[in-house]
Amino acid sequence: MGDKEILENGFAERDEQHSESSIGKVDPGKPASLTWQRKLNSKGNDIVQFNLTLKEVIHLAPIGLRLWRHQREEAAKGREAMIDPFAKRSRSSSHGVPLGGIGGGSIGRSIRGEFQRWQLLPRTCEEDPILADQFSVFVSRSNGEKYSTVLCPRNPEVKGNNASGIGSWDWNLKGDKSTYHALFPRAWSVYEGEPDPALKIVCRQISPIIPHNYKESSFPVSVFTFTNSVGGLSEFSGQHFNSRAEVKDGVHSVLLHHKSATGKSPLTFAIAAEQTDGVHVSECPCFVISGDSKGISAKDMWNEIKQHGSFDGLNSAETSLPSEQGSSIGAAIAASVTVPSDGVRTVTFSLAWDCPEIIMGGKTYYRRYTKFYGTRGNAAANIAHDAILEHHNWESQVEAWQRPILEDKRLPEWYPVTLFNELYYLNSGGTIWTDGSPPVHSLASIGGRKFSLDKSSLGLKNIIDSPQQNDTAVDILGRMTTILEQIHTPMASNSAFGPNLLQEGEENIGQFLYLEGVEYHMWNTYDVHFYSSFSLVMLFPKLELSIQRDFAAAVMMHDPSKMSLLCDGKSVQRKVLGAVPHDIGIHDPWFEVNAYNLYNTDRWKDLNPKFVLQVYRDVVATGDKKFAEAVWPSVYVAMAYMEQFDRDGDGMIENEGFPDQTYDTWSVSGVSAYSGGLWLAALQAASAMAGEVGDKGSEDYFWCKFQKAKAVYEKLWNGSYFNYDNSGQSASSSIQADQLAGQWYTRACGLLPIVDEDKAQSALEKVYTYNVLKVKDGKLGAVNGMLPDGKVDMTSMQSREIWSGVTYAVAATMIHEEMLDMAFNTAGGIYAAAWSEEGLGYSFQTPEAWNTNEEFRSLVYMRPLAIWAMQWALSRPKVLKQEMRSEVDQVSLLRHEAGFARVAQLLKLPKEEASRSILQVVYDYTCKRMK
Repeated sequence: MGDKEILENGFAERDEQHSESSIGKVDPGKPASLTWQRKLNSKGNDIVQFNLTLKEVIHLAPIGLRLWRHQREEAAKGREAMIDPFAKRSRSSSHGVPLGGIGGGSIGRSIRGEFQRWQLLPRTCEEDPILADQFSVFVSRSNGEKYSTVLCPRNPEVKGNNASGIGSWDWNLKGDKSTYHALFPRAWSVYEGEPDPALKIVCRQISPIIPHNYKESSFPVSVFTFTNSVGGLSEFSGQHFNSRAEVKDGVHSVLLHHKSATGKSPLTFAIAAEQTDGVHVSECPCFVISGDSKGISAKDMWNEIKQHGSFDGLNSAETSLPSEQGSSIGAAIAASVTVPSDGVRTVTFSLAWDCPEIIMGGKTYYRRYTKFYGTRGNAAANIAHDAILEHHNWESQVEAWQRPILEDKRLPEWYPVTLFNELYYLNSGGTIWTDGSPPVHSLASIGGRKFSLDKSSLGLKNIIDSPQQNDTAVDILGRMTTILEQIHTPMASNSAFGPNLLQEGEENIGQFLYLEGVEYHMWNTYDVHFYSSFSLVMLFPKLELSIQRDFAAAVMMHDPSKMSLLCDGKSVQRKVLGAVPHDIGIHDPWFEVNAYNLYNTDRWKDLNPKFVLQVYRDVVATGDKKFAEAVWPSVYVAMAYMEQFDRDGDGMIENEGFPDQTYDTWSVSGVSAYSGGLWLAALQAASAMAGEVGDKGSEDYFWCKFQKAKAVYEKLWNGSYFNYDNSGQSASSSIQADQLAGQWYTRACGLLPIVDEDKAQSALEKVYTYNVLKVKDGKLGAVNGMLPDGKVDMTSMQSREIWSGVTYAVAATMIHEEMLDMAFNTAGGIYAAAWSEEGLGYSFQTPEAWNTNEEFRSLVYMRPLAIWAMQWALSRPKVLKQEMRSEVDQVSLLRHEAGFARVAQLLKLPKEEASRSILQVVYDYTCKRMK
């Protein structure tokens, strides 16, 4: 940081002069005006996983047993269950900004400089660092002084007695004088006097995640710019080979071709460096890290660059021999530069990877970036090359996006930094971004149907006669793809394949998947996306609309295939017509939805209202009339489906006495603050959307239904907040942090509030006083449930948890109600717990939850992206939709009511027979005795 003052809160002081300058080429050696910081030798805090209470163990034991059986059954099919609570996972509190764009795979980096948390294949997350992957610096002065070190403090796993491996390298960095700065998608490692006491080295890392950019943001690449430095990198795997790539525009690169040990899609890495005037680049295409492969050793490679300052003296083949099984090989690239006294020199490296295919459910999809680089798996060097040439433009665009928020003096300093850093999940959430084309099916999926490749319109002679396409394999693959698409077209029309809803002239931006969490393997979990979607609608609205098209298509799906529920062992239909699915699937997304099987989500009360609310919000945000018209039938059907849950015809839905909403261990009965509020908001949103698409009858009908239901909802008001539900049970008066979720969304959409302003403010004050301040003085966030006597609601595991994303959402609601100080104090508890240096060590892996004992559940989770709901609330003008004043035609209203009722009747689920297992009976009896 030089002579710049470091404030007590750990942020670098804002640079006022910088804010007045125009945004042009950004100095890569200067960190942003506000960053998240740690010393490189920071140990972090030990993170502790949650434990169940005795009551919770008894309650969840039957589910745990069925889950264990389910996992075994899935394993026998070569598949994974949606969740594996029994797996042991590596944990660390030293995560930093990850590498790569969106949906092309992700590589994590630690604050120390290690490359870790590898997510290059679907649903695969390898947490441990590959210790041979490092940047290093070698300094040679004219007076004979020399310094060399790996730019990472020694990891205990690096054994010094490894004579020829990486243990022989110089691991001299202590890290106590060096500082890591993070502001996603950039990071800076500032090495002050290490290893050379008179030299300052800054490594700036950037990935091309740029709002409203749907090209470069998909690229699987990161660029590293070093001021006064050199570097090298290698990658560990078995059964691969390395090769040099063609030098173009001064960019040298080495390719590392990897063959997956599990038979999954192969991938290729490229490490590259730019040679310019005064910067000389040399390569070591292959060295042996361990094992019996032939070639120079890791020690020999290190000594070569240490003694000679380059790899020019190596006699290396252009392409290495394939590595022996059980051994690992690496590659290195070096940039040599002379730095004059008091001078500054810059060298640039890039790391790219190419894994174009995604294989799921026997189908092959292609990633978004292949639209620009092709699908043949030979693009890594080109991606690395282009990144080196274009990264200055990326940084200027990132700077222009972030600077106004960083310089907004109304905001507490922790907020903009946390706002940007929570976006790490768009990269590290197992994200996949396809090119939007229908998948290529495998021959195994054809079954017994006849076909002939001769029916293809592609002719072999046409291919061979074309000098541009002299590739028989391309011809055959084209023929096979055409036939398979013809065979599977009926299947695609019965899926959640959203591109089918695109109107003429609309761009197919591709399809987007992200996991609920790296431990919860379900794509696009919709009840959680309700919170996190503000990040997409603000930054990548076309991706948000793509997700909504998928779910609109899913509403119209009916899948009668059976799946077994973990809650009671019963078999139910996977997905019924009219129900919004919990998720878009896992093994065969879009074609087999609802990987979640804890409960029957066709009976959940929040999913359909959340769909209607999100769709309307997205119409408001984008003004996309074609999108509104395309998804309106699904909105109507989703509303009609919910009619069956209004048992008494009062316009308000009722919960059914089990956890039938996103809080899926927290039971609720009757009219509830959470689900009831969402339904009330959805009625108003459906009316507003009907007006957008010109359906006047539906507009009137949903408005009248909203007014009727509103009178029922108001009965939950107890004078200071809205009761959890109206069942009269012991926890009915629980103060739920998320009680105003419906109010939040109506405000976000510019609709009329569903509750009076004074009641909303009173309820939020109650939540702040009880759920926030009574738990560690507000330093943990808002606990989900708090009893009126000031004690945490211990009804269930989730009632006693703090959900980071929900706390952000509550803070957003406070902002909408013009309670800004309270909002930032509330959300500040999440910063203090997850991101501060004194906190719980959750940086760049914000969990779904932690409890009052400071034990986490589910690291690296989707919902914390809800911090962008706060930014939405701060940045959107407060415009309320005026209440309807025109007379409603009663004849037309009755006609629409009759039509709606007929649709609702056709969508009605069969009556369920109540059944309880012996274990459930024992649990219920035990719980009664324990009260």
